[in-house]
Amino acid sequence: MRVTPSPPGRARGRLVPALGAAGAVLTLWYLLARSGAVAPGLLPTPGRTAAALADSARSGLLAADLAASLARAGQGFALGAVAGGALGFATGYLPKLSAAVTPIVSFLRPIPAIALVPLATAWFGVGETAKRLLIAYAVLLAVWLYVHDGVSRVPVSHLRAARTLGAPLHRRFAEVLLPAAAPALLAALRYGASVALLALVAAELGGADSGLAYRLQVDGQFLRVDRMFAGLLVLGLLGVVVDLLLAALGRRIVHWSAS
Repeated sequence: MRVTPSPPGRARGRLVPALGAAGAVLTLWYLLARSGAVAPGLLPTPGRTAAALADSARSGLLAADLAASLARAGQGFALGAVAGGALGFATGYLPKLSAAVTPIVSFLRPIPAIALVPLATAWFGVGETAKRLLIAYAVLLAVWLYVHDGVSRVPVSHLRAARTLGAPLHRRFAEVLLPAAAPALLAALRYGASVALLALVAAELGGADSGLAYRLQVDGQFLRVDRMFAGLLVLGLLGVVVDLLLAALGRRIVHWSAS
């Protein structure tokens, strides 16, 4: 008889391989940096990177840049997720609307946010509005794709049965459509969060005076590679933390889904 592992056992089962992989990457990084195959000024050791990160934290730059980036990414993500989710539910539920909207979204999806930086700057200036809208644009397209696909895959027979039993539209949405599409919505939010961070880099490179990507650009101009690695490390860790939080929230809310 197979025994189902307890939640702590499953957590340890996921954590051990992840820590092992991280340790292997750090070891390879250290060996490559010390081998001389790459100039020391272009590839800092993990220790130098950690020292640069600690220096940035002590000076207060890290906290200020992190706060600025989180505000931009969070507001752009919220706007794009709400708009993309609403549009995805509408096009997934209404075939005629899908036929009209899908070609437009398919045309826009290959256009990356960074390509729109000059246009957004010309329209909205170099302030925060342009950055938030760029992030929202990228998140909207990403979230729409997942939500539209999830809603369109809900069996029509389920909706017809609810309607036959006399359920009004709002109950069909809340009790049939939303629970069935919830796993796709969760996947959309997780993917949209990663897209928000990608668009954040494009937005901040287009003109900013603070933020993680802005600091990367400044450090690159002075060839402070250790600080650049530290900034990249923070961006990566931020993405991991956000994804873990959304996944944990999803497991609590969408408890009927194995994903």
